[in-house]
Amino acid sequence: MAVKLRLARHGAKKRPYYRIVAADVRAPRDGRFIEQVGAYNPMLPKEHEMRVQLDVEKVQAWLDKGARPTERVARFLGAAGMWEWKAGNNPEKGKPGEKALERVEERKDKAEARAAAEVEAKEAAKEAKKAADAAAKQAIEDAKNAPAVEEAPAAEEAPAADAPAAEE
Repeated sequence: MAVKLRLARHGAKKRPYYRIVAADVRAPRDGRFIEQVGAYNPMLPKEHEMRVQLDVEKVQAWLDKGARPTERVARFLGAAGMWEWKAGNNPEKGKPGEKALERVEERKDKAEARAAAEVEAKEAAKEAKKAADAAAKQAIEDAKNAPAVEEAPAAEEAPAADAPAAEE
């Protein structure tokens, strides 16, 4: 039978209180345990002496029997000088997964495409403005160089208008 020194949660909703227990690894977290060896109240300030309470003789007896503490209980035992606790080092834990990396690549590709489209749109706008400016200059030049259009005198139009009336 493998025994762990672990936390069992008690207390009200949003007001946790933990018992430090020696329990079979197959037992539920808050279920059956062999012996209670301490308590932990996370609601108390870190400096408070009642935040972590350990029955040192019971803990040492279970450690001598081969019980292994969980990460959190090992921290408490390390602070009490009963266990050599080393911080775990998992450099892979903080790295994003494959799908997250794919999403980052997609966002990067979309951003690059958007930037390229903006550059193309700016260049097209510049070309359109240059073409419009050139057309305007050409129209001004044509207007300056075009011969003045003379209007026909009104007297010539009147006899033409009267001519068909005379034929009748």
